Parts: sequence; C-alpha cells; structure tokens
Amino acid sequence: MEAAQALADLTEISSQIETAVLADTDGAVVASTFSEDEKGEAFAGSAAELVRAAKDSDELSSKELVQVQAASPQGCVFVVRDERHLVAAVTGAQPTVGLVFYDLKTCLRLLEREETEKKPKPVRRTRVKKVADGGS
Repeated sequence: MEAAQALADLTEISSQIETAVLADTDGAVVASTFSEDEKGEAFAGSAAELVRAAKDSDELSSKELVQVQAASPQGCVFVVRDERHLVAAVTGAQPTVGLVFYDLKTCLRLLEREETEKKPKPVRRTRVKKVADGGS
C-alpha cells in the first residue's frame, strides 16, 4: 500500500474525515486528499507546526507527543505522528474523537508495515561445493 492508497482507505473507512494529508514529520507532503496541492502543503505545514508548538510547551517538552486535536464549532483538526510521518485530518463538528484517532493511527501503522515489507531483504548466498566425479 502506497501513501496515496493509505489515505484513500482512511477516507473510505472513516466517514467523519473530510480531508487528510500524510507528510513527513517536518511537514513535507507525501500524499494528500486535498484537491489543490497548495492547500495540502499548507495544511501539512500547519499540522507539523501545531505538533512542534504543543511539544514545546512547558508541560509537554519532556514527553513524546503523538497526537493533537484542535476543535472549533465548525469542525476539528487531528494530527497523529510516529517517528517518520504524521497524518492530519479535518472533520466536521463533534466527531467521535477516539474513533478518528484510531483510524489515523491505523493509517500510519499500515504505511509503516508496507515500508518495512518493501525494504530489500539481504540476499543469503550459499556456497555450493563441487563434488568430484569419482567414476567414469
């Protein structure tokens, strides 16, 4: 599953997610459901900045931040991150918070699993001994 497919699956299984972006932890877009690239890039950059700002707060500076939710009366923004990626999504008002976080974490796990499986496995070379022809 490539990144674009991971996001397509995410938006298909989670009816609450309106748009989403998958990025590296610095905010560089890997895949996006936004119709305009610029909007996806801006959203990914803002999501990465939101995580940095939350992590830099005094209460969280010594802890590993893995998820953030920002809510307004019109909708919510969710961000979930791992060591290499973040996935950020926009929902409507009053989403099922736990379910959205679960779906976003599942998206990252599936992407990580796919990337791990794509890595080339080391080639094991076995030495074949020649057996001398003892007869004819």
